[in-house]
Amino acid sequence: MRGGWRASEPGIQTIRLLFDHPQTIRVIQLVFKEKEFTRTQEFVLRWLPQGTRDWKDVVRQQWNFSPPVTGDECEEYKVDLPSATGLELSVRPDISGGETRASLESLKLSVPPES
Repeated sequence: MRGGWRASEPGIQTIRLLFDHPQTIRVIQLVFKEKEFTRTQEFVLRWLPQGTRDWKDVVRQQWNFSPPVTGDECEEYKVDLPSATGLELSVRPDISGGETRASLESLKLSVPPES
């Protein structure tokens, strides 16, 4: 995903990617940007192993935005997620319940080449 995304309304938002074929994911990169509002954001990244209906947490994290000093959050996770059939990102844009909308600047996945 490039160019960014912003929710149309405040509150928790979920982005869910479902794969046509199971993928082995090695790296997940997330970039969040906030240029206007001071807030604490929480996100949860989950994956869906092949053959199950149970989403498994990869990471749960909070970040304090305080623009212009801390307006960017860049995360890179080295993971070993074999046979992933889905990836889900839930973003709570303001843990204090403000009116801020969730946004995501970019999401990148690294998968090994097919053998």
